Amino acid sequence: MALPSDSETSQDRPKPPELRGVTSPSPERASGILGWLDIFLSEPLRNAPPADLVRHRVLVASALFMLTLAALYLVSTLFSPYSPAPGIAGALYLTTLVATRRSTTIVVPAVVMLATLTAGFVGSLFSNQVNLEGGVHALTLLMPALAVYLLGPRRALFFTLSIALVMDVLHPLYITYVADLNVEGFSLSRYWVRHAMAAIAFLGIWGLCSLHSTARDAAHHSLEQALKELRGSESKLSSIIESTDDLVVALDAKGRLLVANSATRKFYRRIFGTDPELGQTLFRFSDPERIQRWENRIVQVLGGQRLRLEETYEVGDSRLVLDISIHPILAEGGQIVGMTLFGRDITGRKEAETRLGEMHRTLVDVSRQTGMAEVATGVLHNVGNTLNSVNISTTLVTDQLRRSRVTGLAKATALLRERAADLASFLTRDPQGQQLPPYLIAVSEQLVEERETMLKEMQALGQSVEHIKSIVSMQQKHARSAGAVEQVAVPQLIDEALRLHAVSFERLAIRIVRDYSDVPLIFVDRHKLLQILINLLSNARHALVDSAQEDKRLSIHVQLAPGGERLLIDVMDNGVGIASENAARLFTQGFTTKKSGHGFGLHISALAAEEMKGRLTCTSPGPGLGATFTLELPVKGEGV
Repeated sequence: MALPSDSETSQDRPKPPELRGVTSPSPERASGILGWLDIFLSEPLRNAPPADLVRHRVLVASALFMLTLAALYLVSTLFSPYSPAPGIAGALYLTTLVATRRSTTIVVPAVVMLATLTAGFVGSLFSNQVNLEGGVHALTLLMPALAVYLLGPRRALFFTLSIALVMDVLHPLYITYVADLNVEGFSLSRYWVRHAMAAIAFLGIWGLCSLHSTARDAAHHSLEQALKELRGSESKLSSIIESTDDLVVALDAKGRLLVANSATRKFYRRIFGTDPELGQTLFRFSDPERIQRWENRIVQVLGGQRLRLEETYEVGDSRLVLDISIHPILAEGGQIVGMTLFGRDITGRKEAETRLGEMHRTLVDVSRQTGMAEVATGVLHNVGNTLNSVNISTTLVTDQLRRSRVTGLAKATALLRERAADLASFLTRDPQGQQLPPYLIAVSEQLVEERETMLKEMQALGQSVEHIKSIVSMQQKHARSAGAVEQVAVPQLIDEALRLHAVSFERLAIRIVRDYSDVPLIFVDRHKLLQILINLLSNARHALVDSAQEDKRLSIHVQLAPGGERLLIDVMDNGVGIASENAARLFTQGFTTKKSGHGFGLHISALAAEEMKGRLTCTSPGPGLGATFTLELPVKGEGV
């Protein structure tokens, strides 16, 4: 993967996906000398990797420099006897610049450049017979190095061998056999040795430059591979970040934005109406109070803490709730250099929780009303049964009073009042008066019997009224406001719940079996516990009514669990039982197997048990084999 050149802008380079849409300041193009050099480069050469771009610029700078020298030489020939022919090389340097403007690689312009340098130097050697040191001139050492730099080691080797052949073989041969030399102190053997050493120096320069170029290219290749792998990992990470609907943000130690995914940008535009900007604080458009809160959180995170919080944002008439996690970013050595912020939109979950809470309160109210209806039904059954006795006693007393001989006694006393003047003669001589004493005796005996009968009936009537009063009193005691934790004797409370169902159990011939162990008082909400017991007894009654069992039996066991810290209440019946596929859904809201059921009773009972730090469970061997509901409660509750 190629690194971007110095002349590229942020608009020229593709942004990582997590930065697309995030505005940032744009760097300027390369200016000054580099900008002028880039004018002579084609688009592919200008967009080359940094190491190659430097080579391209060096080629352009060299061509410009040599072109300037050629131009100055041509100008100087106007005032000197020098030949203007060497100035023709300026056209070839200009050709080099044209080639760099049109080529996609550096090979052609580099070859033109090196060939022009070599041709100019070699031409000057052979045109001047007194120039004996051409092969060992300093310029000859520059050309192999420049060839390796511009063309690479392989192409430069051919170029170096060509230079060595021309300057250190052909030119010495020319000097030896062609040129007419008359130089004092000239040694031909020494001349050949020097040029042979120069040829070896050519190859040495090529070797050293090639070694440096190969090492640099290897390092550059390794860097490219590392960058390619890094960019691949970055691309995968960016894809992961972009694929999530959660907000993903990276901030520096001052809270300035480094990275933001598309979900963050969408959220930012929705809240603030603009895109986030790199290098700016993420919360700068918030109100001062929120900014201060975030500054405090940033201080905490930079101190090494990890934060988890919920943040609410108002958007018009609606609101957004974010579940935000903030984690510090650690550099080498454990230094905190920034932080990551992850946000999840939990608005829907919060709304669902609100609706669920409202539904729960509604269900509790419905269950409470249902429990009240169950209690009221039991009370009405008991009161109705007692009122039957009251009605019977009242009817008997009324009939007795209708048939009473009190009216005959009143007639007898009226007759005695009329004969009061001669009462002795009337009772002894008058036939009607002689019958009056036996009549009065018979009437008095009958009235005594009537009084005893009516006393018994009135006593029974009084007992019935007392029974009604006790039922109403017991209901009033349980109708107190719920929520108060108090000491409760569980067996006594179970008996009270059974009395509320006593009439229906008796009418349906359901046998009650009580097995109460010696258990301590427990601290619970009496209302909740009574509500659970009433629901369990009601369900057991329905299961027994629908069962074909002749011996309908309801068993209640109270005992302490092993360890003595939990109290177990088992309500067992031998009714219709529960199918295995229904057992898992038994306490689910709205689930019921009864035709007229509403599915609230067991669900609310289970919730009430959890509120009392207890648990309600059920087991059943199967359909037709009955069921056992177990209520487990702590012996020491919240009120202790």
